[in-house]
Amino acid sequence: MRRFSDCVPLIALGVPTLCMSTSVSAAFVEDSSVALTTRNYYLDRDYKGDSPVSAVREWAQGFIFRANSGYTEGPVGLGLDITGMLGVKLDSSPERSGTQLLPLDPQTRKAKNEYSELGVAVKARFSKTHISVGTQLPSLPVITASPARLLPQTFRGASVTSSEIENLTIQAGRMDRVNLRDSTNNQPIALASPNGRFKPGVFSDRFDYLGGEYRVSENFTARYYHAALENIYEQDFIGGIHSIAVGPGRVKTEVRVFDSRDDGRAEAGKVDNLNAGLTLSYQISGHTLGVGYMHQTGDTAFAYLAGGEPIVLSDGTMSADFVNPKERTMLLRYDYNFVAMGIPGLTGMVRYLRGTNIDLPDLGGRNLTESSKDLELAYVVQSGPAKDLAFRIRHAFYRNDLSAAATFRDDNETRVNIDYTIRF
Repeated sequence: MRRFSDCVPLIALGVPTLCMSTSVSAAFVEDSSVALTTRNYYLDRDYKGDSPVSAVREWAQGFIFRANSGYTEGPVGLGLDITGMLGVKLDSSPERSGTQLLPLDPQTRKAKNEYSELGVAVKARFSKTHISVGTQLPSLPVITASPARLLPQTFRGASVTSSEIENLTIQAGRMDRVNLRDSTNNQPIALASPNGRFKPGVFSDRFDYLGGEYRVSENFTARYYHAALENIYEQDFIGGIHSIAVGPGRVKTEVRVFDSRDDGRAEAGKVDNLNAGLTLSYQISGHTLGVGYMHQTGDTAFAYLAGGEPIVLSDGTMSADFVNPKERTMLLRYDYNFVAMGIPGLTGMVRYLRGTNIDLPDLGGRNLTESSKDLELAYVVQSGPAKDLAFRIRHAFYRNDLSAAATFRDDNETRVNIDYTIRF
């Protein structure tokens, strides 16, 4: 039986010990989970050609503690979720800081030796509806708590998830603050503006979203979400995922369409973008081959929240986001699961993206291009004392013909992760 301990020690995270009353209901304790993830992260981005810095390169150790209670008994159940995080510098210098693994002093560019934070959310359950208020880690097309660095991005706010209607899941929420991946402070929410796409330094105290997913059939799920960052932008997302057996394998089709426009006073400037992406993949035995295409129209780049990544066709790329104004992106991807060769836990991936028709007159002109060649190898230990120990190495070769003033510049990037989760 998994337990939510009466006293949860957080001393290792620099947080006072939290003691709970022994009078909590059985379900509150018995349905709880406690886990500690250790994450060792090395990031090396070696810039090529003209660049104000030659490289950013850092190594850090992270600890992510999660304690999620069950719910008390009765018509309305109550619970508590706790997230404690600690990041520790292993190697960095002012000449090569700025990987977003660690907070840094903007004047000296010296990274902090350590940083920590504690997040708490109070939750309630009624029938098949769940409400949470406090620290949030959403994972939706219109808002995602980015997990792409040492510690995940978090938001402060309230969220509701309801599954009262069969095959339909409704999600709604309001966020007023964000805690970035390399920060310990909650701050107002901003629109991402790499490559000078929108007016910088503009923030909002309100991000709302509403939508859901409907399982039309066993093989098809439809998705829709509406979101708005008050007085900056609003966005509609429509998507669908379909999977069907074809011959000895399966074909998976996914469509993602985002319609973004400015909202209210448009404090970050004009927002006008339609992003449509389609991916097709065929999986047989350990092989999966995928192709994709993303097409953008409108006068501006794609709109998404600062501090994370856009959940579009290019999701998962390391050195750029491929959502510049009017950009068209082609994708080729091959994945292999070595369980087909008798090596469970070992996976590999090769991916190629090429973006064309980029319209950035201030950064090189029109009809610009960019490309990324990505390699990945990962292994998760399947049994024994080190079960669930995960190794992941990624490398990307990114090139574009934008000017040296662009946020995304030619580079060779390597990331190495070693993660281990202990469940209590």
